[in-house]
Amino acid sequence: QLQVEESGGGLVQPGGSLKLSCVASRFTGYTLDYYAVAWFRQAPGKDREGVSSIRKTGSTKYGDSVKGRFTIARDDAKNTVYLQMDRLKSEDTVVYYCAAVDDIFGSNWAGFEIGSWGQGTQVTVSS
Repeated sequence: QLQVEESGGGLVQPGGSLKLSCVASRFTGYTLDYYAVAWFRQAPGKDREGVSSIRKTGSTKYGDSVKGRFTIARDDAKNTVYLQMDRLKSEDTVVYYCAAVDDIFGSNWAGFEIGSWGQGTQVTVSS
């Protein structure tokens, strides 16, 4: 079964940038080529929010709260999907999760519910 792992979280000042990475575990033998990958985030007591997704074709989607600030990209040669986060705000403080699902299910946020999820990485935006 595909396994994914996030990295890149940390503490950054408002207006700053961070780059998250989602990598498929090489130990499972799976690669991300045929998968759609998405980033989600969830604050305590709130519903999980779709942040951004990318299909195997490279087609991307963004949540309204991050449009124009975040950029998703994939490098299949490195088995990695990146989330470049710019102009970060305090309200971006939350745990970010990566999820991967067979591309056929990746046209909407709900499709990722049946996918493989990472453990999350904490992003804190604070001065």
